[in-house]
Amino acid sequence: MPPTTSPAIEDYLKTVYAHTEWQPDPITPKALADKLGVAPSSVTEMVKKMAAQGLVAHVPYGPLRLTDAGRERALAVVRRHRLIETWLVAEMGYGWDEVHDEAEVLEHTVSDRLLEAIDVRLGRPARDPHGDAIPSASGDVASEPFVLLSEAPAAHVGRVIRISDRDPAVLRELERRGIRPGVEIEVTDVESERVTLQASGEAGALTRETAAAIWVTA
Repeated sequence: MPPTTSPAIEDYLKTVYAHTEWQPDPITPKALADKLGVAPSSVTEMVKKMAAQGLVAHVPYGPLRLTDAGRERALAVVRRHRLIETWLVAEMGYGWDEVHDEAEVLEHTVSDRLLEAIDVRLGRPARDPHGDAIPSASGDVASEPFVLLSEAPAAHVGRVIRISDRDPAVLRELERRGIRPGVEIEVTDVESERVTLQASGEAGALTRETAAAIWVTA
């Protein structure tokens, strides 16, 4: 992790990066404020600091984009967060619905030496428990074509790539249904309010809202 980056700046960079990880539109200051739960004035001041450090490119009232330096730092934070989540699930007995908040704290305090030891012990995993790619130490990020399950047509067959960790209740519901990254899903019917599918050998239906939290291979 590069020196002189404050935890607050790390959180901002990570949020800007995550916004465009699964869709192409850059984040606006208002959307950034909403995601972080802070006042727009706070975002304005922090964006000025990040721009002064060469971490973001920004014009007044326009969207934010990470510079190459900003992306490098963002990926370092994301790597820490996702490796810690993976470690907590694999070795510390946490459920995948319990790790996000713990990782939010630990990502700012774990040393590079300990992070490397965790990575080695886990066998250098490529993805975290939710299916999010873990950037390599050099900043490489694996990706593959995807579609949201809520937008997949009937008869689509795909492997679950990622499940959003935004709502722990959704994670618990999907775990009960045997739906996790790596599981193959077949969409059998699509209606206005729900998606019917086959997963883990069982038929079932998900609300559109829940299906929108699942990414599958295209």
